[in-house]
Amino acid sequence: MAAPAPAPAGENPYGLMAALEQGGIIAQITFGIMVLMSVGSWYVFFTKIIEQQKIINEGRRARTTFWQSANLRDGANKLQKNGAYRQIVDDAMIAQEQHTKLTDPVDQHDWMHGSLARSQGAITSKLSNGLSLLATVGSTAPFVGLFGTVVGIYRALIRIGASGQASIDAVAGPVGEALIMTALGLAVAVPAVMQYNWLMRRNKSIGEELARFANDVHGYMMSGGSLKPAVTAARSPAASAPARAAATGQAGAATTTRA
Repeated sequence: MAAPAPAPAGENPYGLMAALEQGGIIAQITFGIMVLMSVGSWYVFFTKIIEQQKIINEGRRARTTFWQSANLRDGANKLQKNGAYRQIVDDAMIAQEQHTKLTDPVDQHDWMHGSLARSQGAITSKLSNGLSLLATVGSTAPFVGLFGTVVGIYRALIRIGASGQASIDAVAGPVGEALIMTALGLAVAVPAVMQYNWLMRRNKSIGEELARFANDVHGYMMSGGSLKPAVTAARSPAASAPARAAATGQAGAATTTRA
């Protein structure tokens, strides 16, 4: 087997392109698989971020405008159509209507609780879609890169043996070139693992907020509208400054009176 032609001056003879060229079809396929893994993981990451942010924004609206409505129907109309919080309210109202049609009586609390639990489960399952790809990429990408490295080292040793040169410059270059695949595998796997953990933590937080909202809806419906969570309006710093000044003045006046 003929030795590769010397690279022009100033050009790295053992870079990525050289590794793909000397590695043959196996190295090129391995590199293509890792590129697909990386693109797929980043696509899932940004897609899930957008999906999660929509639910978070809807939750903020549900904590303010929804509970200020006269009834559940009016409150549902203020939520985003086909949104997660809207789905919980719609499923709760449907469950309430279905309970009156049951031939075998079931406790209304249990029926409503089961319906809301199914609604939350469907939303959580939808949020988890695609995360298995991140877990798969994070766990398999290093091994794919290692496979490319093993094949690259094998081909490099055969090339070195055929050329009859065993000096350090003849061995270090091709072997180091093969290790590029392992580095690429780690570069694909590490971001995928971090993305998976971060998205899972956000999904857990969203799930807790959905469970809290569903519990409030359950209490509201089972009490005939008597139980309603307190809505705390956010105050701006400009609005809270006069309130603090007034409170300080009242405290000063009370101190003077006692004196």
